[in-house]
Amino acid sequence: MRKTRLSSLLSPVFLTFFLAASASAQTSIALSAYGAFSGTTTGHGTIQSPSNSAGGMLELRYISNPILGFEATYSFNRANQTYSSAMTPAACPAGLIPCQLQSPDSIQANAHEVTADWIPSIGLADFRPFGVLGMGALFDVPVNGQSGGATTRAVYVYGAGLDWGFLPHIGLRLQYRGNLYKAPELSRLYTSTNAFAQTAEPMLGVYFTL
Repeated sequence: MRKTRLSSLLSPVFLTFFLAASASAQTSIALSAYGAFSGTTTGHGTIQSPSNSAGGMLELRYISNPILGFEATYSFNRANQTYSSAMTPAACPAGLIPCQLQSPDSIQANAHEVTADWIPSIGLADFRPFGVLGMGALFDVPVNGQSGGATTRAVYVYGAGLDWGFLPHIGLRLQYRGNLYKAPELSRLYTSTNAFAQTAEPMLGVYFTL
């Protein structure tokens, strides 16, 4: 008898939760522009300085409920690198005076990135704050005519953002994404620092729900 009463009480609760989760399910595609800001790394006698640049990202996102949300992304930006010696004249070996330090090597390159991300989120009226946690591959490819070779690195992604659905099926997406990866090895004159590098990417874009 008690089990029957308990089932009759819980059934509407589970039904309400199921309907709410289904109602929040959303598939969207988004286009975003961003700035890529990277820090200098040092290692193996090399100083590696990436240039800051602008880029674009395409996202395909599916959100089933606040816990189950996933996306696949592709992004592109210029990723020029400057390699220089970490050795100073004061550190030159004895007998090499004047010390002949190697000239810096500047490589023009493009960065292509693909990721798969987990997107926890919650819908609040026309707004949906969300988190980003994922990983993928980062391809750094020198522009034709440059001396270096292409490099592929694993990349780890984290961040957060906010969707604002100001019109039916159309909204603005504001987000910050951080990328963590090993510095690319594009120069034939210098080795990579092989240190972990980080790129900060503040983004603004438009999404369309399907």
